[in-house]
Amino acid sequence: MAALIPWLKLVHTRGLGPANVQKLLLTFKSAEEITDAPDSALAAAGLPPKLIAALRQVDQTRIDDDLNWLQDGADRTILPLTAAAYPALLKEISDPPVVLYVRGDPEVLQTPQLAVVGSRKPSVSIERLTGELCAEIAGHGLTITSGLALGIDAAAHRGALSVNGFTIAVTATGLDRVYPARHQQLAQDILAAGGAVISEFPIGTNPLPGHFPRRNRIISGLSYGTLVAEATLKSGTLTTAAHATDQSREIFAIPGAINNPQARGSNALLRAGATLVENTADVLTQLAPLLPGALEFRQVPIQAASFDDDIPTADTPLARVLRAINHEALTVDSIVESTGLDIISVTNLTLELELQGVIEADTSGRYIKIARLQ
Repeated sequence: MAALIPWLKLVHTRGLGPANVQKLLLTFKSAEEITDAPDSALAAAGLPPKLIAALRQVDQTRIDDDLNWLQDGADRTILPLTAAAYPALLKEISDPPVVLYVRGDPEVLQTPQLAVVGSRKPSVSIERLTGELCAEIAGHGLTITSGLALGIDAAAHRGALSVNGFTIAVTATGLDRVYPARHQQLAQDILAAGGAVISEFPIGTNPLPGHFPRRNRIISGLSYGTLVAEATLKSGTLTTAAHATDQSREIFAIPGAINNPQARGSNALLRAGATLVENTADVLTQLAPLLPGALEFRQVPIQAASFDDDIPTADTPLARVLRAINHEALTVDSIVESTGLDIISVTNLTLELELQGVIEADTSGRYIKIARLQ
């Protein structure tokens, strides 16, 4: 416990940040040497007077909050940068977190990981596909790492959990809270399955906007590659991909419809050279040479789930509707245009299929096929 205090002083020094700590560690061997060094030595190491003064004025109550949190549960850990359990891949980035606050098993942080990120309001089809891909990838032995956000993040975590795989949630708050609050149960499920919820932010930290880009560099930094499921051109998802590029990690993207604004960012990544993902083999074959030799994959590519084989071949109104929405989310008007049916017929058929649980409407009123026709 006492050995953590110098590290926590660095964490709570206002304005210091991971990059400055990295520079100081080039001169000093440990956090204790930094905090014990005289002002003159810190200045000689390049630390500005303002930050030296901040280091001398750290709020001890914030450190006490961290230590009290640590002692309040057996599943809690604080990993300083030099700890043996600190994830080696994350340590390689230019500004690794000074400490990691961890709930769950810290050993899972050492497992090979794939980051999966995307829109908080994804299309139904891509959200479903993300869950399927993550289930298959986790089944092959990779840990799925994401940000516990709504939409794609949640689908990624739940996909891994569905096959009893490991998943890690990186948050933009202190670990004394779950954000968003509706994911309390998801966080508990991650922990119960042997995964972890982690943060670089001290106890008591609120979900401020500036924290999410910082969180994103950890998601990519922990992982051998980052899969972007769906993203607009101006989104936090693309900052994660940018971090992954800066960290020399692999970038993957699921292609989206050219008229879908939610997919323009992910499609832009593909134009820039990201690996196109249609099934799990696209990810596994790219990452396999980079992963530890001890990790073995089943050598049978698993295709993402498809509902093609249950579509009636006859030219019936039902078959037309199912063919129209099998691969793309469409509004009733678009289904009318695609099938040539009148709007009353389409409305009746979509209602019937929705009641059967075969199709589902997203928040914008577009229908997508989600289950086989019985």
